[in-house]
Amino acid sequence: MEMANGLGTAVLGADDRVRATAAVKAALRVHLAEEDGRIGDVAEAALGLAEQFTGRVLLARALTETVAADGCWRRLAARPVRGIAGVEAGGAVLPVESFAVDIDGGGTGWVRVAAGNVSRATVRFTAGMAEGWDALAPPLREGAVLLAAHLFREGEGARVPAAVAALWRPYRTLSLRWERHG
Repeated sequence: MEMANGLGTAVLGADDRVRATAAVKAALRVHLAEEDGRIGDVAEAALGLAEQFTGRVLLARALTETVAADGCWRRLAARPVRGIAGVEAGGAVLPVESFAVDIDGGGTGWVRVAAGNVSRATVRFTAGMAEGWDALAPPLREGAVLLAAHLFREGEGARVPAAVAALWRPYRTLSLRWERHG
């Protein structure tokens, strides 16, 4: 299973980057604009770490994932799935009758592809908890700000502070069982 732009690859849009940078600068008590680029970068890194920790895509974005086209239901790795736009193989959109999609109540996306001689297919979908920085749940946003400030001060190799993990823990999804769909 291959995923493009998946968990841990959060990229802030221009407006969200400005808001995140301002929040981190306030936490750092930095007022000069000369560090804005680096602060924006660590804010994105902190969001990526939040996604890896929680197992959820935080900011809504388009993703693609490659799945086996063997007729079995396949769970998409990113959650929460908002919508599945289509399925492609070999650069061509597959006809609707060659695949099935489902999104369960928990935001898990499922795809079943049976397209003749195709062995793998690419699913195009949208996933994410919030539309933008301001719509993120306050504990997720605050944890990202605190972690970004910490990373900015401490540099590479800095550990995630326990307070940040405590803010994010209620949003963490773990699956210890085998899932079957259909």
